[in-house]
Amino acid sequence: MSESIDITLSNPVKMKTKALAANELLNTLKKRFEQNMKRHPGMKWEQVLARLEKKADKLPALAAMENSGGEPDVIALDAKTGEYLFVDCSKESPAGRRSLCYDREGLESRKEHPPENTAIDLAAAMGIELLTEEQYSMLQQHDHFDLKTSSWLKTPAAVRKLGGAIFGDFRYGRVFVYHNGAQSYYAARGFRGLLKV
Repeated sequence: MSESIDITLSNPVKMKTKALAANELLNTLKKRFEQNMKRHPGMKWEQVLARLEKKADKLPALAAMENSGGEPDVIALDAKTGEYLFVDCSKESPAGRRSLCYDREGLESRKEHPPENTAIDLAAAMGIELLTEEQYSMLQQHDHFDLKTSSWLKTPAAVRKLGGAIFGDFRYGRVFVYHNGAQSYYAARGFRGLLKV
């Protein structure tokens, strides 16, 4: 696999993406996988690689995760579907995906100083999903993430209907999940993505 991966996105947050050679991306993923075996005990890179080669249409999403600072890595294997779960494992919320309202409705409700995009819209453009509260907790079992930042999480419909959205971080030796208005945005809040391959 040496063809170029076109990950051009119409990206209002000015993510500096570039076309990555597939081999370069795969080598980066392999190195991260091998350096962080505690995230995926018992798994073998050769099996992950075989799946990636079979599902090459997922490479642009992985490249977008990588290029926006997410440092994607495998954290689980879905025994029912055989899918590997790639999640952003950067120590802090990905730098190329911060200062975002939660969703379009939240953005449009802002009266002044709106950001350029939303977490939900950008995730969709990248081809990934926001982590749920449960997935975020599972990620935090592998290491401690978001010690200085926070990450929007997929918000339950009942909370979103009332105008809120949830986010998580790690402080004081534990994971916290909080709420905020969906229209809020902060330089230290982004989102972590999930990609099933």
